[in-house]
Amino acid sequence: MESSMSGKIRIGINGLGRIGRTVLREIIDRNIEDLEVVAVNSPGEPEQYVHLLKYDSVFGRFDADVSIDESHTLDINGHKISFHKYRDPAEIPWPKDNVDIVIDATGIFKDTASLSKHMRGSVKKVILCCPGKVDNTLVMGINHETYDPENQHVISNASCTTNCLAPVAKVLNDKFGIESGFMTTVHSYTGDQRILDSSHSDYRRARAAAVSMIPTTTGAAKAVGLVIPELSGKL
Repeated sequence: MESSMSGKIRIGINGLGRIGRTVLREIIDRNIEDLEVVAVNSPGEPEQYVHLLKYDSVFGRFDADVSIDESHTLDINGHKISFHKYRDPAEIPWPKDNVDIVIDATGIFKDTASLSKHMRGSVKKVILCCPGKVDNTLVMGINHETYDPENQHVISNASCTTNCLAPVAKVLNDKFGIESGFMTTVHSYTGDQRILDSSHSDYRRARAAAVSMIPTTTGAAKAVGLVIPELSGKL
C-alpha cells in the first residue's frame, strides 16, 4: 500500500496489552524505517501504560525515554504518539492522526463487521492479532501470497500457536501428505486465567495459574485449515 506524505506507513494500535505493547516496543527498537506508530488506544490510565512499557517482566526494561504529557500525548525518545481511551472502535479518532493501518490487539473484536469500524477516513487496512472471521488469515511463509490487497482489507495474522504449527504441518503435508493429525501445545498461562483460585466460567481456568497445568482447548488446529485449506478438518 502507499504510505503517507512522510514516506512512512502510519500505524495505530488498538489495545496495549501483552501483544500491543510488544508490537509498539519492537517497532521502536528495530527502528523500522517505513513504519511509524502515530496513535494508540487503550482504556485505562495512560500513566499506567507508561510504567508497563518501561518495565516488562518478560522482555525487561525498555531502552527508551517514555513519558506522557497533560494532553495525553505519549513521548518515546522524542517521538510523539497520540493516546486515546475509547472502547468503541467507531469512536477512535484515527483519521485525526492520519493512520494508514490499525493493528487491533484487544482480542475483543474478531470479525470483519466489528473491525471495519476502524476503517474511516485515512485508515485503509486492519490487522487482527488473533484468529477471527475476517477477509483472510495469513501466516508468513505459508500462504501470504494469497493476500489480495484490492479486495482484502481486514486481515488476521492467526495466533502464536498457529504460526508455530503451520510451518511444520506444511512441510509434512508437502513431503508426505497428511490424512489426519493430533496436535498438543504447551502454552504459558494467559490473562484469561486466575493468578489465585477464584471464580471463572471454566473451572480449570479458575485455579491458580502459576501452580496449575491444565488441559484446555485450542483453536490452532482449526486455524491451520484457514492457511492450508487442504488440511481443513484433518487436525
